[in-house]
Amino acid sequence: MLQREDFYQTRAIASPQLLGRVDHLVYATPDLNLGIDKLEKLLGVRATPGGQHLGLGTRNALIALGPLTYLEIVGPDPEQPKPARPRWFGIDELKAPRLARWAANGNDLDQLVSEAALHGVKLGAVTSGSRNREDGVVLSWRLTDPFTVLANGIVPFFIDWGQTPHPAQSAAQGSKLANLRAEHPGAKPIQEMLSWLGRDLRVYAGSRPALIATITSPQGRVELR
Repeated sequence: MLQREDFYQTRAIASPQLLGRVDHLVYATPDLNLGIDKLEKLLGVRATPGGQHLGLGTRNALIALGPLTYLEIVGPDPEQPKPARPRWFGIDELKAPRLARWAANGNDLDQLVSEAALHGVKLGAVTSGSRNREDGVVLSWRLTDPFTVLANGIVPFFIDWGQTPHPAQSAAQGSKLANLRAEHPGAKPIQEMLSWLGRDLRVYAGSRPALIATITSPQGRVELR
């Protein structure tokens, strides 16, 4: 769901510390061009082509939301065969684009996963990935398994870019992440989980799970769900 806010109101603004720990937001779409077009209409920014996730059946496009934060539009890649397992972020079941997940920046991910497990938070195994930008630059990263979904995606997965150029640096410019919050019927235990992880995303009681990002853009202030 997308909505332009003419009169912006919310119960709390995310702290600068939280916003600084958001690596990227995942905007999943059943068709990549559909997602790109919708966001261009809403934000007034045309996403930069990203690259293929080989073997996963997806590709992406990017919009910077800060120096080290970006919005990743992810959809099926028609140049790849359909993978044996479902595509990540629930893409195969989508009927319309949606804000599906968020990734928090992190380092020493193996230690993070081990310590989280001791507190009953199972982030999944640490894996690695890479893709080629259209200019030939290879990006590589380590991350906790994005196929492990906690609290309907309100608990983030974690990513470490190491020495790789951060994708926000080459993404389409002109927008900024102003706020991030969530809604969920079981808000309290999720809030506790996020607090232990050091990512104090505000979670409010709601009838169904949702991530809600507020973005300032050339088109004004926009709410993205």
